[in-house]
Order: sequence, then C-alpha cells, then structure tokens
Amino acid sequence: MTLGLTLRSAQGRWTSNASRGCSHGSLGLFVPASPPLDPEKVKELQRFITLSKRLLVMTGAGVSTESGIPDYRSEGVGLYARTDRRPIQHRDFVQSAPVRQRYWARNFVGWPRFASHQPNPAHWALSNWERLGKLYWLVTQNVDALHTKAGSRRLTELHGCMHRVLCLNCGEQTARGVLQGRFEMLNPTWSAEAHGLAPDGDVFLTEEEVQSFQVPSCARCGGPLKPDVTFFGDTVNHDKVDFVHKRVREADSLLVVGSSVQVYSSYRFILTAQEKKLPIAILNIGPTRSDHLACLKLDSRCGELLPLIDPR
Repeated sequence: MTLGLTLRSAQGRWTSNASRGCSHGSLGLFVPASPPLDPEKVKELQRFITLSKRLLVMTGAGVSTESGIPDYRSEGVGLYARTDRRPIQHRDFVQSAPVRQRYWARNFVGWPRFASHQPNPAHWALSNWERLGKLYWLVTQNVDALHTKAGSRRLTELHGCMHRVLCLNCGEQTARGVLQGRFEMLNPTWSAEAHGLAPDGDVFLTEEEVQSFQVPSCARCGGPLKPDVTFFGDTVNHDKVDFVHKRVREADSLLVVGSSVQVYSSYRFILTAQEKKLPIAILNIGPTRSDHLACLKLDSRCGELLPLIDPR
C-alpha cells in the first residue's frame, strides 16, 4: 500500500500532488478492521461518561488514522506491518548531519500533505466535550495538531507537535510553515518523487535525491533545527510529565482513545490512574497494554463511536 506524491519547483513556485493523499477514499486505508458497533457497549460507554465529572482523555494515533494519517502499530495497516522502515532515533538525528539532511528532505516533501490533514468526528466530539464542560483535560500522544485544529484548548501534546521547529542550540522556536519557505528558497531547482507516508509526515526518498538537498540552520544562532517532537529514544520533558500526573490525580476517570499504550511515556499515566483507583475505559481497535486495568474495553472506530455519546 503506497501513496505517491511529487514535489518540484516550477517557474519559481513549488507544486505538489500531495492533495491526492487527502482524498476521501484514502482516509480508511490506515484504519484496521473492527467489528460492528455493539449497542450494549455503546450504552456502557455512555454510562461511563455520564458518571464522569472530571474526565481525563488520553488519545493516540488511532484517533488520527481516520483523518488519513497512518500509525506505526495497527495490525495489517500500520507502518511496521506495511514496510521495513522504522522511525528516526533521537540520538542519530542529534549526532549526524547526514541523518538530519535525509530527515528534512523527506519531511519537506511530505509536509504539504501532512499539514493539510483535518480533524475527523472523533476530534470534533472531544472538542465538544470540552466546550460543554465534560472533558477536564486532554493528553495526546499525537504530533499532528488535529486536536488544536478542532478547537481543543485544555490540551497537553505529550510528544510535541510537528507544526513547530526548535533550534537544538538556542531553543528558538519557529513555525514549521515558515521553515517550508526557507527550504524552498535554498532548493529552487530540487525535485523529488516519494511513495508512502509515515505518522510524523515523513516520506521515502532515494539517497540520490537526498544528497543534493540543502538544509537551513537556525536564523538566530546558526544551530541545527529539529521538529518540536519527542523522537524515539528521547524522553518527555520532566515538567510536562509532572503536569500530566497532576491532571490525572485531579481527574475522577480516564478514557483512553485510539492508543495501544505500548510506550511507557503514556503507560505511566495509566498506572497513576490505577493507583488512584480511577475507573478506566479504553476505546481502541485491537489489544492494548492496559486492557487488564480497564473496567470497559471497546474495539470500534473512534470517529464512529464518540459522536454517539452525549456528554451532558
């Protein structure tokens, strides 16, 4: 399963076929199969939400697959199942200029399509829950800004956001869209064709395409630039972790949405909820690391089920 896209300069302006990756027909490509909705399970989740007064929701990649963004672990459709590619490691990115060049070349090609993705009914439902006072806090492992696009404000982006870029030396923050313009100025004749799309906006290019790509440095100090996200092998900021632990302890229930909770950066909050004896519900297609801790487990599409729940 591949989605092709091309990015090339044409008479001083950049053109792309990236919009093809956002067509309605592609949105289901990355969502694993799930059983039909069970009306009794829907009622159970409704009761869970009705009884919750300070609900904390933790979301993962399974929320965004219905917006056309692939995940890593979903059976049959995740990146691990479809390719032998693996996400970039923090240490490799920080220590190697060629690794950064390869990353940014691929990210440059993938960015127009990645940035164009829009919230799906699951994002809008959670935003509505917040607006109505049901959702106390939202913690997302996703880096796609779709919760923000849907209007969520009581939000912690646990692993950061691809829409921001940081300098590794001085910490200067830049909007990713601004950096795209700098890439275009440095590479006016560069073109590439890629296939596939990774969860963080990465695509797959040949080494020949990568070698001629020019990468800008920090406009403030000349240091190397990195997306404001937690790469694999890195750790989440301690202050952010402490903040989320506090939100969990203030909550009276926890709902996991679209996450297998395989990484410890999210699993530790489930353990905190268990220690506090909070009721835990999980909505995710397929098993999760925390199923044995949940009082309710649902295997359904997030965007299909969440809009059916009345948060009042």
